[in-house]
Amino acid sequence: MARTLFAVAFALLLTTPAVAQEIWQLDPPHASAQFAVRHLGISTVRGAFTKVSGTVQYDPANPEKTSIQTSIAASSVDTRFEMRDRELRSSNFLDVERYPTITFASKKVEAAGAGKLKITGDLTIHGITKEVVLDAEGPSTILTDPSGNKRMGASATTKINRNDFGVSGLPGTVGDEISITLDVEMIKELPRPKIDELSHPCTHDSGIRQHFRLPTESGLTCPSIA
Repeated sequence: MARTLFAVAFALLLTTPAVAQEIWQLDPPHASAQFAVRHLGISTVRGAFTKVSGTVQYDPANPEKTSIQTSIAASSVDTRFEMRDRELRSSNFLDVERYPTITFASKKVEAAGAGKLKITGDLTIHGITKEVVLDAEGPSTILTDPSGNKRMGASATTKINRNDFGVSGLPGTVGDEISITLDVEMIKELPRPKIDELSHPCTHDSGIRQHFRLPTESGLTCPSIA
């Protein structure tokens, strides 16, 4: 009898599906790709790409299986000086009309110490793809925001040579080495009920109009009309 029970339990273990990786979205208002480059060898100019989006597949129990797909709008480059930004968007540098998107796709993720990851992937800039390695810190502890969404954060750094990507304008004036820093929040939104799933209406003391109250199990409250 014991043998039979053991055999059944073992068979169930083998047929139990693996837990799927969670899919997270980069939260654009809380994500930026920053860069720094030397000017004339005497100072550092810093800027950022302000339109960053992407998807992360993440399993907290096995972070080495993390998969990252990131997209950056090249035209969103911002160095706080419009004349310089126009030059960076031009064919002398990023040529954003021909190459509107910068992308990164991970190929391998390795643990690199407590709370650190080494992420190898393909970076595409100016239509040219090169392998780069990101030194990442995080992901952070998963938190729940006031709206019930899950959130976590991470940062990563790397260095590239701009000439490797065909971005070679103003040699001698603009340095070749670019330091890159990524700061991102990832979000997993709470599923929202459809309007026909909402339960009984609730009326505020003002009596101006009714609102629909979400089901009790949602943990959300009746919205204010203020």
